[in-house]
Amino acid sequence: MRAESPAPRHEWLDADAGPVVRPYTLTGGRVRPTVRLDLVAFVLANRGADPFAHPQLHPEHRRLVELTRRPVSVAELAAELDLAVGVVRVLVGDLLARGLVTVHEPRRGAFLPDDNILKAVVSGLRAL
Repeated sequence: MRAESPAPRHEWLDADAGPVVRPYTLTGGRVRPTVRLDLVAFVLANRGADPFAHPQLHPEHRRLVELTRRPVSVAELAAELDLAVGVVRVLVGDLLARGLVTVHEPRRGAFLPDDNILKAVVSGLRAL
């Protein structure tokens, strides 16, 4: 019985992780999104959005559109795709520019605690 020779190995393949692609290749070297996106901003695919109508999009773009068929935060998208938040922000910016998604930012100041609470916390920390 003859053993088959293993398939050629490439440096860019990892048995555990699959293909390893550097984040800057997904963003075309861009490090900043075209729009500012908060971590807790919700992204929602536009009704009838078809990422396959845009052949220049990466598979990650298409996956983002599929994930955003329901509102999902930017942080959750990064976790789901196992990508850095900065990369996801750039990719979502691409989708926004093409009209495939909308972003719903949280209201500014909606989550800020009262000044008296902050002063009490600082006083408590100093007492330690």
